[in-house]
Amino acid sequence: MNDTNGYAVFFFPQALDVLGDPIRPFLQEGPAGPHVACATIDTGGAFIEMTLDGRTPEGREVSLELMVPSSMVRMVVSTQSEAMFGFGLRNESALPVALPVIGPTAEPANAPSQAPPCPVEATKPGSA
Repeated sequence: MNDTNGYAVFFFPQALDVLGDPIRPFLQEGPAGPHVACATIDTGGAFIEMTLDGRTPEGREVSLELMVPSSMVRMVVSTQSEAMFGFGLRNESALPVALPVIGPTAEPANAPSQAPPCPVEATKPGSA
């Protein structure tokens, strides 16, 4: 997992046995075990789609797409080298200056003077 930009995909041992020789050229050994290092990953279906950057024996760059059933994948680890991690805004300058106060100490909101009648109640039998 020495890559600093992408994902490491780990498989169940039984999956590696089933995939056999075709998966072996894509596996890398690491302290956490054999894994596939990929640039991008799509986990939104029955198959996990991994995009791998590689080179041909002649040295030409190629992009490979490897798809395996999602039930074979044990874990996906992000190897991104960003300073920030998690859900939220990535650009601190995009944060709002001040959030509105809510709760019992907040000033009352400007409420409409009168709510419009509910159309469901007006059509009930005997409401007229």
